[in-house]
Amino acid sequence: MPQQSPYQIDIPATDILSYVYPEGKAPYEKPIWIDAANPERSLSPKQALTWIKRLGLGLDHLNIGRNDVVMMFSTNHIFCPVAYLGVAGSGRVFSGCNPAYTVKEIAFQITNTGAKLILVDPSLLDNALKAAEQVGFPHDKIFLFLDEPCETQRGIRDWSSFLATEEAAESWQWHQMSADESKSNTAVLNYSSGTTGLPKGVKISHQNIIANVCQSLYMRELEQSYPSGQKPPERFLGFLPLYHAYGQLWSITAAAITQTPCYYMRVFNFEPFLSHIQRHRITHIQTAPPILVMLAKRPETEKYDLSSLINILCGAAPLSKELQNEVSTKFNLKVVQTWGMTEVTCSCLHVPGGLDDRSGSVGQVDPGAEIKLIDDNGNEVTQPGQRGEIFVKGKNICLGYWKNESATKATFDSDGFLKTGDVAIFDEKGWFWIVDRAKEIFKVNGFQVAPAELEAVLLENDDVADAAVCALNRDHEDYPRAYVVLKEQAKGKVTEKDVVEWMASKVAKHKRLSGGVKFIEEVPKSPSGKIQRVTLREWAKRDADQVTEIKARL
Repeated sequence: MPQQSPYQIDIPATDILSYVYPEGKAPYEKPIWIDAANPERSLSPKQALTWIKRLGLGLDHLNIGRNDVVMMFSTNHIFCPVAYLGVAGSGRVFSGCNPAYTVKEIAFQITNTGAKLILVDPSLLDNALKAAEQVGFPHDKIFLFLDEPCETQRGIRDWSSFLATEEAAESWQWHQMSADESKSNTAVLNYSSGTTGLPKGVKISHQNIIANVCQSLYMRELEQSYPSGQKPPERFLGFLPLYHAYGQLWSITAAAITQTPCYYMRVFNFEPFLSHIQRHRITHIQTAPPILVMLAKRPETEKYDLSSLINILCGAAPLSKELQNEVSTKFNLKVVQTWGMTEVTCSCLHVPGGLDDRSGSVGQVDPGAEIKLIDDNGNEVTQPGQRGEIFVKGKNICLGYWKNESATKATFDSDGFLKTGDVAIFDEKGWFWIVDRAKEIFKVNGFQVAPAELEAVLLENDDVADAAVCALNRDHEDYPRAYVVLKEQAKGKVTEKDVVEWMASKVAKHKRLSGGVKFIEEVPKSPSGKIQRVTLREWAKRDADQVTEIKARL
């Protein structure tokens, strides 16, 4: 039997704008979305609603139809929530594009979405125009998008040029969706990480978003106890990219629903991140394991007062309990784990926010969802402690893949459960632990090797700042290989051989780094914090080819 959540909640059956701006309730007037570098720049939900209405009516005037895609190609700023809520709330489809994308990748997303209009950060205009040129996208449907007015550049006008006036927009009303419409209408098209070929557009409905915000906020408050009996003021730091599901859920929608000030960073840099926590007395951050590695290992943390931080929500990639506990102890706060992926809107398992769990668990099934584990033989796991791939079902599960019926069919089983590719175990109480990604697991002499396990061991080494592991294939055999970032004080002193020998004393023979170690400056990761396994495999293939070539010469 699938594991069902022990908790039940009501999930509003409506559209995203009616959820954020419920009928009969005056919009919140205090700033919610704030520029971290310049806090005088801010938007309250009430101010944002005026801009949202201007955008909705402006898109009408441009004949951008219902269910048409509007693409945002931008770094974070305080008008991103206006684009997100205004596009989706007016019956169109919002799609964010990664600012780090190459021209080829941008062109693919323009073509794949069938976008009808693009909002582009002026700093990204050059690549946007090159991509538009490649696919024949009209320049008159590209607009500069920033938190201040922009002069026309290369014939591209500011987005304010097509917005309706405040007076005209005042009477504009969005269509309030029925339960069926909320369930079936795509609100957001978020692209998966692309670790298995080309990125796929994930169709996220209005119901998906609302359900996942409700689930996440419920689990966050579960088991909480406040000494004064009253919840203290909270402040978020919005450094997660807003083209991505994780940032959208917490830094846009959850911030609005909870009326929590969220200080936006345009892009993530570690020292400004620390500075903003100190300056704005940030209480909560939502993040991924790479940031915890930095907090645990890097000396810059000693220069800043981070005592305001009381809670870190960590997801997007596997987090070892050792690293979790190291950060918890060092900063005297709770590190609360969650599990999710783009296809579940954002998350589906949470540790209750009031518990200081240090077991490395990703918690319990969110209310309104259910999970089953399927083993390597295709059978459902029934016993605690047995490994199996997570299959998940619920109101937060995506509609499928955009323009890709074959991928959609391959991703859902006959009972409507989403196959995730993540491997987990559960205990008698229904708590889950992520073991690894199914497709990342490889075998050495017939024994399974999980990269995440070896990465966690490597991070226990006092000389290692970060690490990633993959299989190096030589002569049709796989060998564990590590790409390691050394701490500054270890550079020039510690050798690859030292790391190999240290690791040999920590793990079973088949898990030893028989594929060697290579020192690098940075582990390749997506903006959401996931290790880019495709890049690692390319490196390993290159390295294996070099070894083979040298042997041949000898």
